[in-house]
Amino acid sequence: MAKKVDRFAVGLDIGTTKVCAVAGEQTKEGSLKVTGIGKKESQALKNGVVVNMEQMVADIKDAVHQAERMSGNKIDEVYLGVSGSHIKAQSSSSVVAVKNKEISMSDVRRVIDGAKTGVASPERYILHIIPQEFIVDGQEGIRDPLGIVGTRLEAKVYIITGLMACVQNMIKGCQKSNLRVKDIILEPIASSRAVLYPEEMELGVALIDIGGKTTNIAVFNNGSIRYISSLNIGGAHITNDIALGLRTSLKNAEHIKLKYGCAPSLIEEKNIEIEDIGKDTSHTVSQHLLTQIVEARVEEICLMIKEELKKAEEHTLGAGLVITGGSSQLIGLPEIAEEIFGMPVRIGNPHNISGLKEAIDNPSYSTAAGLVMDGLKKENDSAYCNENNEGRENWIIKMFNRARTWLKESF
Repeated sequence: MAKKVDRFAVGLDIGTTKVCAVAGEQTKEGSLKVTGIGKKESQALKNGVVVNMEQMVADIKDAVHQAERMSGNKIDEVYLGVSGSHIKAQSSSSVVAVKNKEISMSDVRRVIDGAKTGVASPERYILHIIPQEFIVDGQEGIRDPLGIVGTRLEAKVYIITGLMACVQNMIKGCQKSNLRVKDIILEPIASSRAVLYPEEMELGVALIDIGGKTTNIAVFNNGSIRYISSLNIGGAHITNDIALGLRTSLKNAEHIKLKYGCAPSLIEEKNIEIEDIGKDTSHTVSQHLLTQIVEARVEEICLMIKEELKKAEEHTLGAGLVITGGSSQLIGLPEIAEEIFGMPVRIGNPHNISGLKEAIDNPSYSTAAGLVMDGLKKENDSAYCNENNEGRENWIIKMFNRARTWLKESF
């Protein structure tokens, strides 16, 4: 019989082409030990919006059951990732007078509460309130103002919201799958925990998560997230181009893409055998033709990303780009991206992981692994609050506590 253990968390990534569940425990060293993985192809979501509730519930149950069976732990709670075009973010600020000369948690609560007032809306669900900077009596660049003496406290925050109906439908899908959602986390933030290093976030880095039908963009600088965006394009578009161009099935096109699709400098002079649709016959094409098809769409995706990054150009990208997600596995993608962006590019795999390390050492699991890491961090924070009987009543204080440990904790 499945059992339940302490310091155990499950990340649930419901994407446009798959549902992925990862179960894990925290080791004594603080890293993630993956104990179970579940994956199911799915078409229940489009641009982050549920389009088939019944199918989503069935796919969630399937993926979670796989992870539960593998881990040997009962799964009835998950940390849910969300993304899509309905996600919005905006900067906000607020100023308060410090009550007792020395800044207390009460002062921090009031200033952050004031910053979210202008953003709050019944149609929007607040996912994250991320302090960017505190200013005390005109002194800028303060990350943790607690205990500092001053009379005037200002906070600049980045508030990320999702469309209430979209978030509620995601939660409803989990509830219909007999799962309680412990927390909802923006997927690029979850992925950053799994694939980015603190040094990259300090220097400035763009995290590009290329999924099946969407591409999520997140810019980090000075240790915090500064910009997010989502594009309705991904690896499935490359697969579709191959299927049309080479006259083969989508399933075969996906296989060909991952095995042969690559940058021009890496191709060999050879022909590829292509299965005909609906026939027991095949035909051959040159790898040069395949490369031309793949390269055209990859360049289009990169140029769209480059255009989006111009909107965040005030933030330097000293560490370059980190590309993750299932579609980042395309051979030669880093070479094409480096040429287009003119900066270093690396593929981001989940790191600081043990247990089923080989199975999850794949960028397609970055989001789910990051959700587990974030969940375990929250489990530890909750245990600390319970033991010390403090910080449990106010969710804003909890949010601030998470943000202020962002740089202190190793991802």
